[in-house]
Amino acid sequence: MTVAHTYRFRAFTFGEHFAFGFEMGRIGRALASGYGFSDPFNGHTGPTAWVAPLYPLLIGGVFKLLGIYTLKSAWVLLAINCAFSALMVKTTWEIAIRCFNRKVALWSAWIWALYPAAMQYAVRWVWEMTITAFLFSWVIVLALRMRNIGGDPDEADRQMTLKRWAWFGVLWGLIGLSNPSLLLFLPCCGLWILFGAKNWKRQIPAVIVASCLFLACIAPWCYRNWLIFHKFVPMRGNFGAELYLGNGPDANGLLLEFDHPSQSLQQLRLYQELGEVAYSQQRGALASDWIRRNPAVFTALSLKRVYYFWAGVPHSAVDSPFTEFARGLNYAFASLAGLLGLFLALRRHVAGAWLFAMAVLTVPLTYYIVAAHARFRHPIEPLILILGVFLFQSAARGGARKTVQHL
Repeated sequence: MTVAHTYRFRAFTFGEHFAFGFEMGRIGRALASGYGFSDPFNGHTGPTAWVAPLYPLLIGGVFKLLGIYTLKSAWVLLAINCAFSALMVKTTWEIAIRCFNRKVALWSAWIWALYPAAMQYAVRWVWEMTITAFLFSWVIVLALRMRNIGGDPDEADRQMTLKRWAWFGVLWGLIGLSNPSLLLFLPCCGLWILFGAKNWKRQIPAVIVASCLFLACIAPWCYRNWLIFHKFVPMRGNFGAELYLGNGPDANGLLLEFDHPSQSLQQLRLYQELGEVAYSQQRGALASDWIRRNPAVFTALSLKRVYYFWAGVPHSAVDSPFTEFARGLNYAFASLAGLLGLFLALRRHVAGAWLFAMAVLTVPLTYYIVAAHARFRHPIEPLILILGVFLFQSAARGGARKTVQHL
C-alpha cells in the first residue's frame, strides 16, 4: 500500500474527494466537521442512515485526528484495513486446521497472506469490507470452537461457555453495525451451534445473554434513527433506493450507478427534497411495482446476478480485454474450486461443512436481488479459499494413492 501509493486517491472523482471513502467518506467528513452522522453525498443533505455506522465512525475519528481527506488519514485508514487483513491469516489457519488438516491450513494461510486478490480491498478501498470479513471469520472460528470441531473430545462438554456465547452476541452486533446484509446468516450460525450441544436446552440462558448483548450493540443506532427520522429504520435506510438501481426499466444485472444520488444531480435534488426515508421508500415502491409487472425479467436479472456473484462482474471498457479475461478467469476459478470443495466436504461429512454451506447460501441472497459486485463476496472469501485448497489437496492425495496401488 505504501510502496504502490494506493493511499493517494484521485481528488476529483464524482465530486471533490468522493473516491476517498465514497458515502462513508462523506459521512466521516460530516462527523469530523461537527455536522453529525449526515451528508452522504455532495453538499449538506441532512441526517442519514444510508450506510451502517461502524466504519464511518472510524473514518470520522481518523479525520478528526489527522485531517479531512488528507494523505495521512488515507494511509492510516488503509493501514488499519491491512492490519485486519493480516489478522485473518490466523482465522483462516484455525478454520482450516479444525475442519481439515495441517496441510490445508498451511496452504490456505500462506495464500491468504500473499495472494493479491485477497488483499486488494485492504490496500485500495476506504470501505468496510476488510473489517467485516475479519469479524465474520472470527464468528466462524468461534462457532467451530463452541462445537469443539477439531478439539479434544474430552473437552466437548466445556466449549459452549457463557463467555463464548457473550462474544458470539457482541461479534454479531459489530457485524450488524458494519454490514447488516450478513445478518441473514446469524440464525443459521446460532442454531448450528445450539443443536450441536448434547443438551441444547441447558444452553438457552446463555443464548438469551448472547441475544441481549447483540441487541445492546445495535439498539443505540436503531434508537438514533427513530429519533431522527421518526420511523423504524433498523440498520440502513437505502434498501429501496438500491433495489430500484438494480431493478428498473434500464436494469441489466448491474447497479445503475448513473442514476445514483452520488452521480445524478437530478436524483440528488430529489433526495434533498423528499428526505432520505421518503426518497428510499419512493424508489423502493417503483422497484416493487416494476418487479410485479416484469416477473420474468426480474428472474432473469436475478439469475444474472447469481452468475456475476460467482463468475465475476464485468468491468469498464477502460480495462484491456486481456486484463478483463484474466481477472474473470481468476475469480471464476476460485469460485468453482471453492464450490466443488464444499460439495466434496459435504459428501465426506467433514465437520463444519454444513456451517460453510449455510454461509455460502445466505450471505449472497440480498445481492442476488439487488446488485452484484466482487467486494460483496469478500466476507466468505476465506471459506472459498480453504475449500478450494481442500479440493486440490484431496485430488493430489487421491492421485498419490492410485499411483501407489498401481506400483
